[in-house]
Amino acid sequence: MEQSIGFIGGGRVTKILLQGFKNKNVKFDRIVVTDTNPEVLTKLKKQFPEIESSDAKSAASQDIVFIALHPPVVMDTLEMIKNEVKTDATVISLAPKINLPKLAMKLGHVKNLARLIPNATSYINEGFNPVTLATGFDPMQKNVILDLLKTLGITFEVSEEKLESYAIMSAMLPTYFWFQWRELAEIGNKTGLSDEECRKSIYETIIASLDLMYKSGLSVAEVIDLIPVKPIGEHEQQIAEIYKTKLLGLFEKIKP
Repeated sequence: MEQSIGFIGGGRVTKILLQGFKNKNVKFDRIVVTDTNPEVLTKLKKQFPEIESSDAKSAASQDIVFIALHPPVVMDTLEMIKNEVKTDATVISLAPKINLPKLAMKLGHVKNLARLIPNATSYINEGFNPVTLATGFDPMQKNVILDLLKTLGITFEVSEEKLESYAIMSAMLPTYFWFQWRELAEIGNKTGLSDEECRKSIYETIIASLDLMYKSGLSVAEVIDLIPVKPIGEHEQQIAEIYKTKLLGLFEKIKP
């Protein structure tokens, strides 16, 4: 049975989820999206003409409601829309920090509450998406929701206290590397490789390197020892310190 879906917030994560659903030809009765910035909705509607741009109360009255907002504005927004959310609706928050007990403070009449840490890779249906469902979540609707989310990639249930860890170790993880791959491609150009040769070299080597690290049966130290020359080895400690300082600091900010 097709259900209607609403998005409170029309930014990047909404675009990611809509594209993932579109890729798999997932159908909804209605798709209603709201955002405080009209330009965001206009841009989103160009990519997804099937969506309806409306106000927050309309988006909140759908069968499945995604809360696609930054943590500081979630609670105030829930206060504004709580009376519009149907008792049998499913509400899925995509924000870190705001846990299920806090969501229940505003949506106490809704038993089907969930939190999802989405991934940008869901845009191509290769997401790694941990989800937590509230105690008392309707079993039949749980199957519907998990089947829906699994169209975006790997979707798996975790205890709620691990969600913010996955935000650091999965959702934001690509940003730690994307810019480096871009720089390496530029270096490849300067050393005589074409754009396509750079892309293929970087892609194939990174995939194989991951397999070597995690599927070879070797220890981390043994893997690292396979290549004796390490051109940026003298900077590894500095880079490691940046990771620890920035990421552990961010984790402290986003955990409930």
